[in-house]
Amino acid sequence: MPKSSRFRSAQTVTVLAVTQLIGWGTTFDMLGVMGRVVAPDLGLPNEAVFAGLTIMMVVSAIVGPATGRWLDRYGAARVLSAASLTFALGLFLLAAANGIVLYAGAWIIIGIGGAFGLSAPAYTAVVEREGANGKRVIAILMLFTGLSSAIFWPILSLLNEAVGWRLTFLVCAALQFFVCLPLHLFALPKAIATHVDGGTAEIAPVPLSKAKQRKAFLLIAAATTISTFVTFGISPSLLEIFRQSGASPAFALQLGSARGILGISARFLDMLLGRRGNPMLSAVMGISLMMMSFVIMLIASPSTPLLVTFVLFYGFGTGVMTVARALLPLALFSPREFGLQSARLSLPQNLANAVAPVIFTAILDRAGTGPALAACAVLAALSLIFVLMLMALVRGARASESAVLNIS
Repeated sequence: MPKSSRFRSAQTVTVLAVTQLIGWGTTFDMLGVMGRVVAPDLGLPNEAVFAGLTIMMVVSAIVGPATGRWLDRYGAARVLSAASLTFALGLFLLAAANGIVLYAGAWIIIGIGGAFGLSAPAYTAVVEREGANGKRVIAILMLFTGLSSAIFWPILSLLNEAVGWRLTFLVCAALQFFVCLPLHLFALPKAIATHVDGGTAEIAPVPLSKAKQRKAFLLIAAATTISTFVTFGISPSLLEIFRQSGASPAFALQLGSARGILGISARFLDMLLGRRGNPMLSAVMGISLMMMSFVIMLIASPSTPLLVTFVLFYGFGTGVMTVARALLPLALFSPREFGLQSARLSLPQNLANAVAPVIFTAILDRAGTGPALAACAVLAALSLIFVLMLMALVRGARASESAVLNIS
């Protein structure tokens, strides 16, 4: 890779890593530290405060398809800049909240910012600057953004102790306005993907007809929505599952921390594979590991080795699938279409993220660990079937293209 290209890639990763860390850390991850601090001051129960995340995910899901159109029309830099402004406004209103109405309104605005600025728009910014070769850059970016809670939880905790929660939210708003906004407007390299060789960004990596493109999109949507439903649903309940399986509170916490480290390690492996990686194979591996982890927990007697094995399989599987979920649209659609398709996929994914914790918590509380894990295993198997159908569709399209080329 030429030095100029390496510098552009490094500049893109640096800018987006900083803004995505701040984006996730000051919004979605923030209530992990601040939720139980805010609740008593506002006179709200904890569940009402944490419902802000549900509001955020639902609003982001609804706005997602429109975001895809704006990404296609205006480019990622402008959409990301709008996200910074929207986040700043939402966090300012959050700092001023004095009851449920203003608090909920702030999260509606933050949800709009989430659609404009988290994940899909950032990955679109990479593809605009790297084209179809942006897989490695996206994997590197995801490696950094996976650390958002680890970085921001201590920062938010220290700020809250020093200045209180309202000023902490104002600091978060200032980070969006004075750091993220200028970086998005002025520090991102110019987009090149749509101007290479008269439009190579229009060429899809797989030759699919319009009908098969729609089928491929639906298969990706089904597989990724089901997998994210499982991971977002079970993650808040992992510590309780460990405890019900015989782990002490301290050991359960260690297992939960190990799961996070394994997830980051899986992202690092995808980063090393770079353009040689195949998102569809990664998806098969990730979902298979997740499914195996649930089956092992169901058929084996609870023990320390069992729990360690579960965490190894589940942690690595979810980490691999997180990267595959982001890259699957790039494996099927042209770089020009990436932003639109990724934003469209965010609609079912974010809706799943919003309702999954409630559903899995209800299953766990009312039926116990066994039914919850069985539901996860069944859903993971269904997601795997959809990925295998997608692979069969791609193989058929490539075989047809080869046959046409041989005839001609």
